[in-house]
Amino acid sequence: MSSSILQAINIFKEYTSGERTLPVLHGVNLSVEKNEIVAIVGASGAGKSTLLHILGILDTPTSGSVLYKGINLTKLSAKKQAETRNRTFGFVFQFYHLLPDFTALENVLLPSLIGSGFSNSKIPDKNYKSKALSLLERVGLGNRVTHKPSQLSGGERQRVAIVRALINNPEILLCDEPTGNLDTKTGHEILELIWDLNRTSHQTLIIVTHDEEIAKHAGRIVRIIDGRILE
Repeated sequence: MSSSILQAINIFKEYTSGERTLPVLHGVNLSVEKNEIVAIVGASGAGKSTLLHILGILDTPTSGSVLYKGINLTKLSAKKQAETRNRTFGFVFQFYHLLPDFTALENVLLPSLIGSGFSNSKIPDKNYKSKALSLLERVGLGNRVTHKPSQLSGGERQRVAIVRALINNPEILLCDEPTGNLDTKTGHEILELIWDLNRTSHQTLIIVTHDEEIAKHAGRIVRIIDGRILE
């Protein structure tokens, strides 16, 4: 039996627009071990973000399977996929995806509030709030919890996005170019924060990047070229 926590098996992905078909992934296979830090590296358009979205069941492969602890996620119902996505994965994106009318604290709380709908034993909101405040304090935003995204810098918004990704204690953190929209200094600070959180919280971390400097700090580098993993 495989010891991998997450596996992509013979993943193909193509998009269709009218009569045109655009192939993106060509038979990708990838296994990730628990607590591993994996960097998926490739040029723009290589298929790395598409692969990450499929691993986190944000997107569906044209064919192939994604296994989480041996469970085929691609065969689950839409509801079970949503529940697994909420409880198992945390997502950090390049462009933050914070809700503009919500405060930092409210943005962080969203996954927990959504997750409570999947459980009969709802955790009291005050527990969510206490944890969210503690995490925001930990990343240096204790005095910014009532600020909306427009009142925060890019680095602060990304810190909020990271805390939001961690609020449900995900086993796997998926990061898609998390420093791509930041200046070099802020980007390095965000990376240090992600590495530190990985060390202390023991999440499995998969990070997509085109930056070799970022990738070299990972435990393993996976290179993808034209939709194929370079062996």
